[in-house]
Amino acid sequence: MNSQESQHTRPEQLFFDDPAIDRLMGTVMALATEVFVLQSQLRALEDRLGSASVVDIGDLRQNGEDRVRQAAEAKAFSEHLLKPLLGLQDALGPTD
Repeated sequence: MNSQESQHTRPEQLFFDDPAIDRLMGTVMALATEVFVLQSQLRALEDRLGSASVVDIGDLRQNGEDRVRQAAEAKAFSEHLLKPLLGLQDALGPTD
């Protein structure tokens, strides 16, 4: 970064009281984006391999029941992953 860029740098945008949490969430979202891209690339690779008759797409892709189960697992995983954002304490200690 040159001196002209540093003069025009805007303050960091904060959503949480602790800036470290904002940076951590940025990292998590960047990783989630990478996972999405990898899944898209994998699907494209599967399609090309199937089109070239290198593999049987039916063997790669699950049937309807497996997809429903996988979608439920993905939903549960997402909820678990994002639960800390709710600010609810998992382990409740003594109240007195």
